[in-house]
Amino acid sequence: MSKALVCTCEDVTVTDVEHAIERGYHDVESVKRYTGFGTGICQGKSCHAAVAALLKQKAPALKPEGVVPFTPRPPLYPTELRLLASAPVDEAVPPVGGVPQELEHFPSALRPEGPVPQKAKVVIIGGGIMGLSLAYNLALRGETDVVVLERGYLCAGASGRNGGGVRMQWGTPALIELAKRSIDLMKGFARELGVNVWLRQGGYLFLAKRKDTAYRLDRNAALHNKYGVPTRIITADEARQIVPDLTMKDCVTAAYNPEDGVIFPWAFLWGYAQGCVKRGVKVETYTNVTGFETSNGQVRKVKTDRGDIACDTVVIASGAWSPAVAKLADVALPNEPHRHEILSTEPLKPFLSPLVSVLDTGLYFSQSMRGEIVGGMGDPKEPAGPNMGSTLRFVSRFARALTEQLPHVGQVKVLRQWGGLYDVTPDNNPILGRTPGLDNLLQMSGFVGHGFMMAPAVAERMAQWMTSGASDELFTRFNLRRFEEGTLEREDMIIG
Repeated sequence: MSKALVCTCEDVTVTDVEHAIERGYHDVESVKRYTGFGTGICQGKSCHAAVAALLKQKAPALKPEGVVPFTPRPPLYPTELRLLASAPVDEAVPPVGGVPQELEHFPSALRPEGPVPQKAKVVIIGGGIMGLSLAYNLALRGETDVVVLERGYLCAGASGRNGGGVRMQWGTPALIELAKRSIDLMKGFARELGVNVWLRQGGYLFLAKRKDTAYRLDRNAALHNKYGVPTRIITADEARQIVPDLTMKDCVTAAYNPEDGVIFPWAFLWGYAQGCVKRGVKVETYTNVTGFETSNGQVRKVKTDRGDIACDTVVIASGAWSPAVAKLADVALPNEPHRHEILSTEPLKPFLSPLVSVLDTGLYFSQSMRGEIVGGMGDPKEPAGPNMGSTLRFVSRFARALTEQLPHVGQVKVLRQWGGLYDVTPDNNPILGRTPGLDNLLQMSGFVGHGFMMAPAVAERMAQWMTSGASDELFTRFNLRRFEEGTLEREDMIIG
């Protein structure tokens, strides 16, 4: 055991890195997420080489080109919000590009050399929170002949790129009930899976600037109360009591539920992944699905770049990449990927209990357990597409909107920013259940920006539905057929 520091910003030791390697995290990005190294004030400039050297020493089977560098994250140097807010933005022009330009491919050197299992009862495509929580819940019910396929490292997709918010404030009964159950499951996560996800129920404070948004908050608060969620409409003065220094500029009303909260996304994913492995589920990272073998209305095999897997059931749980995966089976999904950017600042003393969102503009921000302000903001001009690059446009718009509500944070420095994908459907609701024409191909996608917080409850019900054969209205209500039949129920409490 060595207490020698490799990351002085985040107090990460040699032993911490060795522990990550023992757990199977054999690339820089995975070790970064497991230990937190490289997320401090220097952004890895002083510790990356040391971690790469440890990887080479402790994981000798790793090819030299597998010791990959960081994914670059602007800004290059910590920069004050007030300076970023001064950058000019043409709101009439859609955003383009971003840094880095390409996040779709992972080094081939990281791909396992051995083949995937030749057969499995269930193959789940997507090693994010949806796929792993489903696999875990299947294993709890005795179904351990499961293979999870992930094209990159764990936390590479939306599950590792979100702000960790979990809320019960939704606009439809189905999502309210799912969110309530998910938060209940999160409360017992550390006890059940042995991983602390840092659930902090500081509430969600929604602000409204327009009268139509205020009406929506008022209407939904009544719906929340009907289903046992203690949301209440509050005045500007009451909002400022909850968040001191909040200006409430141009806001006409606010809605607050003290039982909403924030968790740490990476640990949530690791907990499910470790729970899967302990119960015999095979989690195959850096493995690309290349096609399907189908006959007589059934998927017979999943084809990958490491061999084929014969299977009884396939679940597509690939988030914003689900349409591309489904297309390999000649299935068209209506989902569209939309980039949403996010950032993190230097840590501050605790001052912000709830996650705050200006619903009209898509602004949201909270404070992490480490003290960072973490937040994002939607862009109405953002075109559809799998772009995850970071832009100056975003950080400038966010900085202006944040300092409008919290002027005293103008001197706070932004350490890093990144992008992730919303998996957007026409009615802002998920696609679940069987695929018309391919009865054993199951859908589990289309959660827009809220799949992370719905996953525990959705996975619990889907695993029960898959293993018991009992009917569940969730998988008919949100079936793919609804888009042809026109039976849509639109969700309107979407941030961004």
